[in-house]
Amino acid sequence: MRVFAELSYWQQTTLRSVGVLLAVLLPAGAFVQLFLFKLVSFMHNRLGPNEAGPKGSLQLLAEVGKSLQKEDIVPEKADRVLFKMAPYLVVASVLLVYAAVPFGPDAWFTNLDVGIFYILAVSSISVIGILIAGWASANKYSLLGGLRAAGQLIAYELPMVLAVVGVVIQAGTLNLQGIVGAQANGEIFGFGGLGNPFVLTQFIGLAVFMIAMQAELTQTPFDMPVAESELVAGYMTEYSGLRFLLFFIGEFASAGAFAAVAATLFLGGWYLPGLSLTADYMNVVGPLVLFGKMLVLGFIVFWVRFTFPRLREDQLQRFAWTVLIPISLLNILATATLKVVF
Repeated sequence: MRVFAELSYWQQTTLRSVGVLLAVLLPAGAFVQLFLFKLVSFMHNRLGPNEAGPKGSLQLLAEVGKSLQKEDIVPEKADRVLFKMAPYLVVASVLLVYAAVPFGPDAWFTNLDVGIFYILAVSSISVIGILIAGWASANKYSLLGGLRAAGQLIAYELPMVLAVVGVVIQAGTLNLQGIVGAQANGEIFGFGGLGNPFVLTQFIGLAVFMIAMQAELTQTPFDMPVAESELVAGYMTEYSGLRFLLFFIGEFASAGAFAAVAATLFLGGWYLPGLSLTADYMNVVGPLVLFGKMLVLGFIVFWVRFTFPRLREDQLQRFAWTVLIPISLLNILATATLKVVF
């Protein structure tokens, strides 16, 4: 964007920083309002929140205001420094993920050559925050929740990484803008009118990524770290006020971040067929396109959350190691073979 390029470095950095904050907060708010308040009410055939604002449109602001007014309590035997630090680590992880996600030809915070490698690395920081929260709370339910979260990370981080490898092989780059470009400029059996969104050739990778994403987000049926019927609220049991709100924001912001990554890797990111890859208007249209794709993937995540029962811990581990990982390896083998042949 010519106007953007004429700005000084600090002005560009400020705009991109504000953009990342909006990228975190807007999808998180949209997911809460659309899916948690409205979709679950529709699926359960009951009324959702409808008192704050027209048809409950201001319920999210009411919830935030309520949390901010609550007392910030620290348990007597808790490690105060680590206890207070944990929720900020979770939110910081989401900020770091969005920093590498492109929203348009110039709408990005940092354009890394190893962008997808960076995202897979920093996305794990949130689990460190969860583990710290569980240990620092001096509560047995919180500790068990933190340990369960660490176990899920080990089990489902590997299939998520392996699901991405097929995309990297097909695109020939780790750069997320390059992956968007590979899908936009690709062809399907010699026809390039629609490009080649990798959901068509990497549908197995997308399925594995979405399942692993569900587990990384600790969403049902993989919500053992926060299982209310077993652990009260898991690692969040002792939190209140602003810090509980940060965990709540981090949960839904992480769902938006992973949905943005999945949309970029498998659905063409901010690009739509028929639009230009380099035009200035794509810096405005591109974020809207990506946000629409994020809502589609977010719907799938929360549809599964509100539909399926919780798995047992042994079922979770067995499913990752005996089903997802072998399927991911077969997908990599097939992708690499077809890449060489064709």
